[in-house]
Amino acid sequence: MKIVIIGGTGLIGTKVASHLSQLRHTVITGSPSTGINSITGEGISEAMQGTDIVIDLSNSPSFETEQVLEFFETSGRNLMAAEVEAGVKHHLALSIVGVDRMLDLGYMRAKKVQEDLIRNSGIPFTIIRSTQFLEFIPALAAAATQGDEVHVSDVDFQPIAAEDVAKLVADFALADAENLTPEIAGPERRAQSDFIAAYIQEKGNHQKVIPNQKNEYFGGLVPQDGLVPQGQATLGEIDFATWVSDNL
Repeated sequence: MKIVIIGGTGLIGTKVASHLSQLRHTVITGSPSTGINSITGEGISEAMQGTDIVIDLSNSPSFETEQVLEFFETSGRNLMAAEVEAGVKHHLALSIVGVDRMLDLGYMRAKKVQEDLIRNSGIPFTIIRSTQFLEFIPALAAAATQGDEVHVSDVDFQPIAAEDVAKLVADFALADAENLTPEIAGPERRAQSDFIAAYIQEKGNHQKVIPNQKNEYFGGLVPQDGLVPQGQATLGEIDFATWVSDNL
């Protein structure tokens, strides 16, 4: 099958492309650097010709409220129009667990708009809602560090490795489009502060992690359980200890 990956040169996109190429599918990695731009429309119509599946892993270069909303609205509308015209059979997008419970955050509102555009497009779809990535933990630790202390939230956390995300995205993309919104997550659920403390300890650092009892994530307020699945989820295989061992 011919599969176009929008955001195909990013963290998840490169891994998804590798998985699908190994299965001998024809994979087009779409990004501005490859001449396929979902914002300007450059190269989209041409890329969609004869395409069976589109995997949308695009992400806004800005996290400012207005810019991120404009990005996902524009990208979504351009992709949907080109896919309808080309007769694409399955549109898969990667979204976020809890997106509809955290609409006070501009990024989450924009992702919800993206989801709604897909649902209303008439194209058979899968919207995967993923928990946060294990790869975000170093940035979370750095942002929370104040000298010898790390002040971080103890919200519920169930991060998933990017490699697991890529495998599951590839699996869902090749499955039938049933207009569903499955959730994926890591195999372990603990407080975010516990993951940060374990990461710092594994690095051999001596900062003290102080849970601050604030329901925050990168500065935004979230429900205590907003970042974890509320029901059944497909779990990745890579646990925290394995991920740390492979990434330090």
